[in-house]
Amino acid sequence: MSHPSSHPSSQPSSATPRPRDFSALAAYGWDTAWEAAYDDACARPATAGPDPVPGRVVRVDRGQCDLVTPLGTLRADTEFVVPRDPLRVVCTGDWAVVDATGNPPYVRALLPRRTAFVRSTSSKRSEGQVLAANVEHALIAVSLAAEVDLGRIERFLSLAWSSGAQPVLVLTKADLVPDETTRSHLLADAATSAPGVPVLAVSAETGEGVDELAAAVAGGTTALLGQSGAGKSTLANALLGRAAQTVRTVRDRDHKGRHTTTTRNLLPLPAERGGGVLIDTPGLRGVGLWDAEDGLGHTFAEIEELAADCRFADCAHVAEPGCAVLAAVESGTLPERRLDSYRKLLRENARLAARTDARLRAEQHREAKQRQALGRHMMERKRGPRRRS
Repeated sequence: MSHPSSHPSSQPSSATPRPRDFSALAAYGWDTAWEAAYDDACARPATAGPDPVPGRVVRVDRGQCDLVTPLGTLRADTEFVVPRDPLRVVCTGDWAVVDATGNPPYVRALLPRRTAFVRSTSSKRSEGQVLAANVEHALIAVSLAAEVDLGRIERFLSLAWSSGAQPVLVLTKADLVPDETTRSHLLADAATSAPGVPVLAVSAETGEGVDELAAAVAGGTTALLGQSGAGKSTLANALLGRAAQTVRTVRDRDHKGRHTTTTRNLLPLPAERGGGVLIDTPGLRGVGLWDAEDGLGHTFAEIEELAADCRFADCAHVAEPGCAVLAAVESGTLPERRLDSYRKLLRENARLAARTDARLRAEQHREAKQRQALGRHMMERKRGPRRRS
């Protein structure tokens, strides 16, 4: 594979102006703001060149990507834009400046992202991984065919809120829970774990809820996320109105799915349902938080509201006097499970941040010592003054 700098087309030329009819991109989310960002990128010396065109990444595969452009769909190299920052690698959903005359075509630059769905990797280097870019809606698919894991829902929602997208919680395979009372309880539990988030029960098998879901995400870019076996591919086909994605059955013994979708694909939604595009993603086994403090604030909004009434501004909601959060748990208005999940995700997010920030590590060490001192003080108060022999 030749490096882009070796392409004859990479030398600046003004022989032919770049095409200005970008109407073919409108169905993929192109608007005047993206056009302004594209013009700005083309004006930079590092990006300037002959006949660059805008394109949206619909698939990434081993150093190459497929993009939809005004010239049609192109397969392009991404070698020229390999950054040191793993969060800046080319990702499905990105808008890019493309040299269509290169041999092969190649991506010159990425346009600034509006949103990015990022998770931490399992690497000890504390790297983040971008799952999808420039997304307006994040559909979190959770199967009703197995026991609903509320903690996992909260984890997904925290990442979705942190991305800048509006999450929508989709309880799939609703036809497998025909009992209305049972279904109502499941919906209520899910809604408790997802304040401010639409919660929809959907069955791609019967069509229940599909039209409502399509209306909720019409016109924008939607990322479909969830574990393997959640019915994402089946749901994607229902929204697309065609069998675009391969569907496989889950294992009977544990209801776990097999990885049907292996790449992130951006697919246009039907115009008759309002249009927009859908990014279907592979099933996620692990969902590590990444810079999710704001997302946690949204996901646990009721705890954040209660915390405003705590006696101490830095209340950790553990044993402090005058803690409004603990009072809500004792009164039964806040489920203890919610507080436990909140604490767990806060600790995880803080640990990840500390691994990449020496200053935060020092602060956490100091705060840990203060909490230990507070704990000893509270224990001494409970035991009462020591008697001298």
